[in-house]
Amino acid sequence: MIFLITPIIIFQIQMSDIVFLRCWVSVDIPKFYTPVINLLTADKTWSGMRTVAELRREKGETIPVKQDSLYKEIERKTKVFRPLKVSKSLQKNLPFKTKPKVENKRKKQLYVTKRAVVSEPGERRLTSLMQQLLTAQKETDKKKNEKKNKEKVKYLAEQAKINVKKGEKAKERRKLFYQKNAKKDQADRED
Repeated sequence: MIFLITPIIIFQIQMSDIVFLRCWVSVDIPKFYTPVINLLTADKTWSGMRTVAELRREKGETIPVKQDSLYKEIERKTKVFRPLKVSKSLQKNLPFKTKPKVENKRKKQLYVTKRAVVSEPGERRLTSLMQQLLTAQKETDKKKNEKKNKEKVKYLAEQAKINVKKGEKAKERRKLFYQKNAKKDQADRED
């Protein structure tokens, strides 16, 4: 038999939530069979034990509800994330246009703030943040590539040394081979 444990409720889940998913669960019920072989009443109007639902109906009781089992509305606090802080050492290496600017609030509005601007303040912050992150990523990629190139140059130098040694050994082997063959040829000619 299959029972539904919890009803399905749709609400917005956030990344920081811990979710316990309860779904359909198969429950094995032990099989039990007891036939009634003796009907003790003379008029044969025997009825078995009443169910809990029948007893509640007769007494006029409702199903008891536990207060802690009821679904409650989830109240979420709006999360405020700290602003991104770029270290001073990284800021030194950033190009001027991507360095974070510290601006004091002005009393007079500038022309830029008065005119119709397509991007909103949040979008501007996101754009500058993305630009800073991309610049930081480029810096790390540049350092990785430089390190990789140094290692590649070192590896190629080692391979060149190994190839020179192999070439010298091959030359020695050839020299010995031709010397042996030359001695054999001389021995054959003398015979």
